[in-house]
Amino acid sequence: MPIDELDLKLLQLLKENARMSYSKLAKELGISESAVRKRISKLIKNGIIKKITIEYELENEIKAVILVKTQPPTPVPEVSKNIKNIPGIDIVYEVTGEYDIIAVARASGVDMINKFIDEIRSIPGVVSTYTMIVLRTWV
Repeated sequence: MPIDELDLKLLQLLKENARMSYSKLAKELGISESAVRKRISKLIKNGIIKKITIEYELENEIKAVILVKTQPPTPVPEVSKNIKNIPGIDIVYEVTGEYDIIAVARASGVDMINKFIDEIRSIPGVVSTYTMIVLRTWV
């Protein structure tokens, strides 16, 4: 589905503040509130907006990036779905390069991160992992 410049600007505004009201969005975009509603509905219906969520960071929370290598015959999407089903895994990306999957995890301590890694390593098709602890986030 083609999107235009107005859709791109709308997506950027929602990314910056997903709680922005339709009337505020309409004012920022120079269109009517009903036009904003229609555009957002269209973007959701066509799968461009996948979900509306929040970003948060808790004090003393540990975030880790886990790189995962896979091996046939297990397809990468199957491994990705299994990783995404682990409670505490925020997001899973399938990527190109030396690793096939990137998983981002949140936990209250390193012991929980280790449990995530052990669980990922037990998934059929996973050959190895490489983990990095996030020190600082810039948004």
